[in-house]
Amino acid sequence: MGKSKVLVVGGTGYMGRRMVRASLAEGHETYVLQRPEIGLDIDKVQMLLSFKKQGARLLQASFSDHRSLVDAVKKVDVVICTMSGVHFRSHNLLVQLKLVEAIKDAGNVKRFLPSEFGMDPARMGNALEPGRVTFDEKMEVRKAIQEANIPFTYVSANCFAGYFAGNLSQMGTLLPPRDKVTLYGDGNVKVVYVDEDDVATYTVKTIDDPRTLNKTVYLRPPDNILSQRELIEKWEKLSGRQLDKFSLSEHDLLSSMKDLDLAGQVGVGHFYHIFYEGCLTNFEIGEHEEEASRLYPEVNYTRMDEYLKIYL
Repeated sequence: MGKSKVLVVGGTGYMGRRMVRASLAEGHETYVLQRPEIGLDIDKVQMLLSFKKQGARLLQASFSDHRSLVDAVKKVDVVICTMSGVHFRSHNLLVQLKLVEAIKDAGNVKRFLPSEFGMDPARMGNALEPGRVTFDEKMEVRKAIQEANIPFTYVSANCFAGYFAGNLSQMGTLLPPRDKVTLYGDGNVKVVYVDEDDVATYTVKTIDDPRTLNKTVYLRPPDNILSQRELIEKWEKLSGRQLDKFSLSEHDLLSSMKDLDLAGQVGVGHFYHIFYEGCLTNFEIGEHEEEASRLYPEVNYTRMDEYLKIYL
């Protein structure tokens, strides 16, 4: 069976560029949506042109032009949406709902992967406000997908290493602390850290796999299921420097929310669910669910001790 033709929506974004590279590396005929709204953003224009040099094809379409979206979707078999979650509250939701409508009207797509790639929203029904809206909106997209009978795969990639590992899971920085580090509670709750390039590799492998059709795929590479303490120990061993550790109680973390803007409150809420509740690892993978590293043992995923070396 031949490989699917893949359209990446949001291809110039943080995860999108990785999906484009992974799709090309897997030998898929790869298309990237080029929107007129890109305007004078020279970095994005040059990135699109670099994709073209690598063998990708650019498809012009706009979310304000339904017919153009339908025409773009008709050229492919699989659509991967990687629109950024930074457009907090409704923008991302509206864009994805328009994409679902285009896929429904095109009628030819054999797999749609919506923009998720974090915590599984189906397990976050009791999430704190205001961050809960991010999960509710993803569930609204899922509802639209399933009502339209669009074949899907949902990917739950847990914690991106660039945002959670390199900084030893410290809020407000993307670099490892030099002297002291904050532990969330006792720092022993298990978390899943995944290199973003590995997220893309695993994601692209699912698209032609019948085992992942209409299922949620969790990325839980076993060597990367670590507590925050274990992550810090890896850094201390690599750097040869011991960090002073300070424990932040659940109460103090949640109390800090009142002094933050909306985005900060969302971030604190997500940290609470990950590092205190253990929402990434406190459940067993069950029916209609798969785990990526079991499905694709050939992927030599990046271990966090190796990943952290780039910060030395």
